[in-house]
Amino acid sequence: MTDASHWTEPGAHEVAPGIHRIPLPLPMDGLRAVNVYALETERGLVLVDGGWAIEESRRQLESSLAAIGYEVGDITRFLVTHVHRDHYTQASVVRREFGAHVSLGVGDKPTLDLMRDLDVVEDPTVVQLRRAGAGKLGEAWAKAMHGDRPDLAMWDYPDEWLSEDFTLDVAGRELEAVSTPGHTQGHYVFADLADGLLFAGDHVLPTITPSVGFEPVYAELPLGDFLASLAKVRALPDLRLLPAHGPVTESSHTRIDELLAHHDERLRLCLDAVESGLDTAYDVAQVLPWTRHQRRMRELDVFNATLATLETAAHLDLLAAQTRIVRADVDGAFHYTGLPPA
Repeated sequence: MTDASHWTEPGAHEVAPGIHRIPLPLPMDGLRAVNVYALETERGLVLVDGGWAIEESRRQLESSLAAIGYEVGDITRFLVTHVHRDHYTQASVVRREFGAHVSLGVGDKPTLDLMRDLDVVEDPTVVQLRRAGAGKLGEAWAKAMHGDRPDLAMWDYPDEWLSEDFTLDVAGRELEAVSTPGHTQGHYVFADLADGLLFAGDHVLPTITPSVGFEPVYAELPLGDFLASLAKVRALPDLRLLPAHGPVTESSHTRIDELLAHHDERLRLCLDAVESGLDTAYDVAQVLPWTRHQRRMRELDVFNATLATLETAAHLDLLAAQTRIVRADVDGAFHYTGLPPA
């Protein structure tokens, strides 16, 4: 039985002495599961990420911890890689119940601020889709999300905001906390250089490319941030990759190189599309292939079409920042054109 074939199989799977990978279910998500990592210490457990606060995930967490002789109340700390619900919300709930200390990157504070702001009138994703030339998709998004207000009990502020890069002592185990904005503005990875391990969150995933540009509070150049973060982690030693989604793999460098090559190719395709005359992110996204199955936009549901459109916008905005194309705001939508002949 290989980890790659069965990475979603329930249980507490030892990846190093005193470190266990615990896949928790995501029944409404195509990703199927999220890996949280339990680090044993003399004072209890430290978890990298927490899972999604749903009953099925909580039951699986309890049974997995019991298999290695622990209970949920033994969790003393969560190091959350980023604010997405499948990583953050269960940590927030366990904190309320047992007082576990929760850490999160400060770059994700604007997202939590917005989620807790009851006076927000318009969904910011609708605004972003309008800027991407996808007004009708924005209407479909608004209809699909109508009345979907977050349960604030799952979205408390953390005990600690992480900023910059620093060394973290986890009961004698040194972890390098590395700020890696891109997937979200507050994303962190944690590197155990002594044991050659990288707790990568969603920054480096072994079989899929993390989404970029899908945040309620939009970064100025999310793809630029992501590529710079990849380069930062690539400058670390080659580490065993412990991802949030997918199997453990042996080389962080190999996967980072693949991700960098993927985005180089996407930038080239976006540039070609603009030079062919397509001028909005939504129009460009229509001609690009999506997912490993090379699907077209018309085959995607509203959620994934939104991801595709906003990721295309992130690529086009980076091309504009690199002065490889020109961006103009026309009546609230961004339009892109090729450079004039020299």
